[in-house]
Amino acid sequence: MMRDGKLFIISAPSGAGKTTLEKMLLSSELGLIKSVSTTTRAPRAAEENHKDYIFLTKDEFVKQRDEGKFLEWAEVFGNFYGTPKSKVINAIKKGKNVVLSIDVRGAEQVKKIFPEAILIFINTSSLNILKGRLKRRLTDSDEEINKRLEVANNEIAKLGMYDYTIINDDLATAFGELKNVIKKRLEKE
Repeated sequence: MMRDGKLFIISAPSGAGKTTLEKMLLSSELGLIKSVSTTTRAPRAAEENHKDYIFLTKDEFVKQRDEGKFLEWAEVFGNFYGTPKSKVINAIKKGKNVVLSIDVRGAEQVKKIFPEAILIFINTSSLNILKGRLKRRLTDSDEEINKRLEVANNEIAKLGMYDYTIINDDLATAFGELKNVIKKRLEKE
């Protein structure tokens, strides 16, 4: 009899390194699969449709949302983001271990549906580190960076709902910790 896969949810404030750590995790030997989120925001440089995100218009997104096709969804910085429900459920039923890279509000929504989901929060040791990383990305105005830092404070206030918190001040160390947490949870049956 095939066992269901596990669902790992990774959240982080903007600039904490969530995307980089997720890519490292997915290319590791752990055999995790990524749930590709849907968004209405414009693709960033080098992002590919159906690989990094499923890019939709706002009308397409709202139609799918209203049809109940998302496991979770949120509006963030004026754009919609959502997790396609059927893809995640089908993968888990097939015994695959799935990684969702979503914000805190999305994690709350999914945890209600999948109480066994394992929640991991990636953070830095200070908001100054986040601010510096956001500035170096050169993708946001100072006003947008300040909004992201305000949201980061609200996200950090929800740390108590997460099973694990990993501080990403050093990428190699953070990746080692993340990998160890996931290995430990995959071995647990």
